[in-house]
Amino acid sequence: MKAAVFVEKDRIVLDEKPIPEVGPLDALIRVTTTTICGTDIHILKGEYPVAKGLTIGHEPVGIIERLGSAVEGFEEGQRVIAGAITPSGYSNACLCGCGSQDGPRAKHGFKPMGGWRFGNTIDGAQAEYLLVPDAMANLAPVPEGLADEQVLMCPDIMSTGFSGAESGKVRIGDVVAVFAQGPIGLCATAGARLMGATRIIVVDQVEARLKVARAMGADETVDFSKADPVEEILRLTDGRGVDVAIEALGRQSTFEAALRVLRPGGTLSSLGVYSSDLKIPLDAFLAGLGDQTIVTTLCPGGKERMRRLMDVVASGRVDARALVTHRFKLDDIEKAYDLFANQRDGVLKVAITP
Repeated sequence: MKAAVFVEKDRIVLDEKPIPEVGPLDALIRVTTTTICGTDIHILKGEYPVAKGLTIGHEPVGIIERLGSAVEGFEEGQRVIAGAITPSGYSNACLCGCGSQDGPRAKHGFKPMGGWRFGNTIDGAQAEYLLVPDAMANLAPVPEGLADEQVLMCPDIMSTGFSGAESGKVRIGDVVAVFAQGPIGLCATAGARLMGATRIIVVDQVEARLKVARAMGADETVDFSKADPVEEILRLTDGRGVDVAIEALGRQSTFEAALRVLRPGGTLSSLGVYSSDLKIPLDAFLAGLGDQTIVTTLCPGGKERMRRLMDVVASGRVDARALVTHRFKLDDIEKAYDLFANQRDGVLKVAITP
């Protein structure tokens, strides 16, 4: 089969690999649509280490090609998605609700980021076929009437973005700031709206992204190339600050800005993938006496999470199709990486099909 594999820093190439063998608890899916994530770019740039020869990608939509002998409740030929996070379902981490930190073979059942297997510790979704481990915990049937691109954001982008609002415990009537309106930040904006925020302020500098943000629930936009976002958000809130600030980029500058716009007792919900140490300014941290909460989240996964997200899509409450701005065949995935990594032509997400 064809697969996009990591060769070395700055090199992900299309190559040939064997179609995976199916174990008793696995499922083999024929990938019909996948995409490239910002995390894949961290891998490409050598900022996150993976094994050479690994197939990259963690956002699959496909059709069940073959089921393991012990898998029940699914049929070959069924349209499904699997989350970017594929928890085992039986580790200590899973059984206490921390499936993203799944460690079924670890001594105490927890492993940092252990639920992220596709394109990290096992071969991923940017290929013609994908082996899904613990299939009964991770496959989710696609409802009738939903196209691939309607559910393409569910495995990661929507799940991660929504979790920024969920972990931040956004409440009805909250004022929320979202820093960065890339795909995850846009879904965080939509998630904050779903959870009842009545004023959502978003920060970016790309007008096209700010336009999409307004369509997905933003009430006010701040272009950080034209105004200091901290000063502007404090002005917009009459000096009060926001109840929840969501950081969706993974940089010191956005993390610090998110902290500085929090009201006392507010929550900073961090979704970014950081590539260097973070520093917490003493004044913004209120010397540790401001009753602030800082929480991080790795994309929730598993079949029930995927079912809920697809139900949100089917209800019409969130339409993430505008995030797909470019389309490529798998044969051209190296061109897709070049476009996405260099953020050209207004790209948000790319759809990759066979």
